[in-house]
Amino acid sequence: MPEFDFLASLPAISVEIGLTILAIVLVFLESYLSKENRRNIAYVAAVSLAFLAAAPVIWSPTAETSGLYWGGMVRYDAFGSIFKMMILLAASLVTLMAIDDKGVHRKTEFHLVIVVASLGASLLVSAADLIMLFVALETLSVPLYILAAYNRTDRESAESGIKYFLFGSFASALLLYGFSLLYGFTSTTSLDGIAAALSQGGDLVAVLVALVLVIAGFGFKISAVPFHFWTPDVYQGAPTPVTGFLSVASKAASFAVLVRFLNAVFPGTVIVDGQSIQQFWVAFVSVAAVASMTFGNILALRQSNIKRMLAYSSIAQAGYTLIGVAALQGGTTLDQGVNLGVALGISSVAFYMFMYTFSNLLIFAGIVVVTEHVGSEDLSDYAGLQRRNPWLALAMAIGILSLAGIPPAAGFFGKFFLFQAAVESNLTALAIIGVLNAIIALYYYLVVIKIMYVDKGPDDDKPFTISTPYAWALGVASVVVLLLGTFAVTPIITWAREGANALAQAAATIVAGL
Repeated sequence: MPEFDFLASLPAISVEIGLTILAIVLVFLESYLSKENRRNIAYVAAVSLAFLAAAPVIWSPTAETSGLYWGGMVRYDAFGSIFKMMILLAASLVTLMAIDDKGVHRKTEFHLVIVVASLGASLLVSAADLIMLFVALETLSVPLYILAAYNRTDRESAESGIKYFLFGSFASALLLYGFSLLYGFTSTTSLDGIAAALSQGGDLVAVLVALVLVIAGFGFKISAVPFHFWTPDVYQGAPTPVTGFLSVASKAASFAVLVRFLNAVFPGTVIVDGQSIQQFWVAFVSVAAVASMTFGNILALRQSNIKRMLAYSSIAQAGYTLIGVAALQGGTTLDQGVNLGVALGISSVAFYMFMYTFSNLLIFAGIVVVTEHVGSEDLSDYAGLQRRNPWLALAMAIGILSLAGIPPAAGFFGKFFLFQAAVESNLTALAIIGVLNAIIALYYYLVVIKIMYVDKGPDDDKPFTISTPYAWALGVASVVVLLLGTFAVTPIITWAREGANALAQAAATIVAGL
């Protein structure tokens, strides 16, 4: 083992160090500020999280500095950096969304729990060891259970918290059992070490059981069919800012670690009893992608509550993203052993999650504002929104068009890169099914826009204003979504492909040593 260099290892966890310091600062501010001034704590959290999001760019890993750090627990690479940035920016926007929300108004503990959840998510996307992976996952999950039930006087919020906790605990148990089996087969918790040990031989059925358990555990976190059953109730019952954070941070971090896990532990060259393990998980992921897209889109058509509609939309979006995961089976091999299909699959997942994070938060920020004024989440309450506040209607329309995949919003390129990766990896049928589902989804997305711009509501003549924190959240998210679909698409996808190449190169190095 190489000699440990403390200073050289610090950039690998610079974000986590910053989040820990921020959590301590928030506790001290809660102790010393009066109740009248505690609103400023939310601004401190939002601005600090935004600044910390710059750390993955400032201390961006290079080809020389990328690798394993802290005893092999953390992999420092561009792939983890891009997910850390999107998670921290999402947390910053959520703190702004929550400032004037009645359920979390001036409560420092809410912002503190958001910071702790962000810490868990940041560790999760860089985890290179089963122990670190599970500890980080629970550091993310436990705060989310708390946040889902944050409004203790609201029956729906309490119910959503209990459901999320029970289902989440069951999923964590499945995941942990799968990890324990892999450790039992290989006598190592290192993701790289597991791949090397499995390539030396093993029992195919036992390995497949462990694989199914792990995918089932991650399937719950990303709300993919058939592990989606908690999603509609939790999305509807949790406070809206929490639902926004839950829908993007947990999903983005879980997809990042799923890609890292499958790419490192079960590459195509890991053969057990003469069978490639990769062909099994690609088939499993492909079926889950088709089921999630189809089931989510069809049930979203029937919803009258906008948060439940977005819950089923989230299930469908997980299905689209799983197309990029399935593309990890690869296609043409490039120089240095990097596979083009693998690189496109990884980068398309990263870009799509970046797009989805800001598009979804943009819509949820609008829901918070509308709910504060009308006290309801029914779609019918959005009738005539364009006449009451045209800027709010425009912002929500941008987010909805992005999820629908309509240019110039970011969703168009997000879906394009996913389908391109599928075609390159010889999964053309999966790409076609994705396109057909995107057409189905257009209906319920455009219905919301039609309600906002065409339908007449009883309060069309009663315009309302947006507070400054909401205006910032809506404005920033809108600009990012539009930039990701136009001028920023090239730098972001280039960064994503750098991360993909780093991850694929790491896997190729493991394979070369088998």
